[in-house]
Amino acid sequence: MRWIYLAVIILFAAATIIFALQNLEVVTMSFLGLNARVPLAVLVAVAYLLGAATGGSLFALLRRSYEGSRGRIGAS
Repeated sequence: MRWIYLAVIILFAAATIIFALQNLEVVTMSFLGLNARVPLAVLVAVAYLLGAATGGSLFALLRRSYEGSRGRIGAS
């Protein structure tokens, strides 16, 4: 099963890289009143990395919370 997860991750990363490389034109990004002109590929890469970081952090937080609650139930 681990190999299937790895294959899915590799395919998604490859699709993201291909998309980024095919979209190199500059776009204007607005966020909270700030404007920036960056290549779309950079914007996609930043969004991908931020999503990976927040998803990994959330997963770790939920796992720690679940393991903590299981430890308290077993100790009672």
